[in-house]
Amino acid sequence: MPRILSISGLRGVIGDGLDPQFLVEFAMAIGTLASGGSVVLSRDGRSTGEMVRHAVISGLIATGCKVLDAGIATTPTCGVLVRHHNAAAGLQITASHNPIQWNGLKPFSRAGAVLNAAQGEELLRILNDKSFKQVGWEKLGTVELLDNAAAPHIARVLSLVDVAAIRSRRFKVVLDCNHGSGGVATPQLLHALGCEVTVLGGTPDGRFEHVPEPIAANLTGLCDAVKQLGADVGFAQDPDADRLAIVDETGRYIGEELTLALCADFVLATRKGPFVVNGSTSRVTADVAAKHGCPYFRSHVGEANVVTKMNEVGAVFGGEGNGGVIDPQVGFVRDSFASMAYVLNGLARDTRKLSAWADSLPQYTIIKDKLECPRERVGAACSALRSTFGDAVAQEGDGLRLDWPDRWVQVRASNTEPIIRVIAEAPSSEAANTLCSRAIEIVKQAVQ
Repeated sequence: MPRILSISGLRGVIGDGLDPQFLVEFAMAIGTLASGGSVVLSRDGRSTGEMVRHAVISGLIATGCKVLDAGIATTPTCGVLVRHHNAAAGLQITASHNPIQWNGLKPFSRAGAVLNAAQGEELLRILNDKSFKQVGWEKLGTVELLDNAAAPHIARVLSLVDVAAIRSRRFKVVLDCNHGSGGVATPQLLHALGCEVTVLGGTPDGRFEHVPEPIAANLTGLCDAVKQLGADVGFAQDPDADRLAIVDETGRYIGEELTLALCADFVLATRKGPFVVNGSTSRVTADVAAKHGCPYFRSHVGEANVVTKMNEVGAVFGGEGNGGVIDPQVGFVRDSFASMAYVLNGLARDTRKLSAWADSLPQYTIIKDKLECPRERVGAACSALRSTFGDAVAQEGDGLRLDWPDRWVQVRASNTEPIIRVIAEAPSSEAANTLCSRAIEIVKQAVQ
């Protein structure tokens, strides 16, 4: 299976395309880009992470870098640590929600954010040209192990919420870490907020108990646990804990899309300013921005694109509809810790239960599907859709998005998987499903 390599980083299957030699070279490219400075290194709980870690450390030391090894830690923690230690770069070993046989590398800039387009292109140039700046034996890098690596991240999140108000409610929380890196420090955060926490899959060994992407079909166990335990909320993280999905007190999956909407509803009430989401995010976020009188912007899909747009417009908040909340006051990286804290603070600020808060937001149904499709055929799929739906307003540049007054559909190639994503949203479930199914039918015919 081929590796997936882009400005966003690297993913591949261990033993089938992702080998130690290439991992060393990728790490040397990062070390070269960092000019031999300090690099924060962390990993999710995947069982292959230790092999990847050793290869990466070898490459970084070979380019003279001081490796600040945070061990198993979340992706947002890696971003926070880069800024906390004034490091030159960061590197998270993770394949996010990909299946267990996958692993990968996600690089961070000196700003503690994913690489922007220029930085990513320079990294790929160094890697492809093999123009690594290796040092002699007397200048080899070193490794420093970081104790309690998540502490700076947790402290930053706690500083942004009313801790006393949250503690006074003594919320009962069920946390599904699914054996990912969230199991290391997320309970620490929730206990600091006075929560009674039941943890599912808390051992960070990468032995996923369910398919790792935190979507409804994979979280039936969490939904059942919330109902059985009478919890106030259920939280589900993906393996590197940058994304968060939510289950309300009735055991209802309210999803990843509402993670961003709920957090924005809480934050924008008091922190006014521009709000940025990507082009595949539910329009409920636009309604929330309008409710609070905040300017609203859409970027191309991808964390790097959202962050670039946030910097362009001076955004106070942003994120993606996959459960990825980005708060510049914590760091320019998707962060499940901040998401949990804001949801709990929103509940503490109001007497409503989570189900009532979610139901108070404008209601849409968003359907997300995917199918295998060679990247070179995506253009044909977009052309077929555009010609079929001639009455829609078309936006190109990130696949194709077609808008009508009350609904939209988008087709785009994934940045991290060899698939094409089809996303549709409408006021009703029936309308959204019909639109998504029709788009998939057209795409299948176009790519055959």
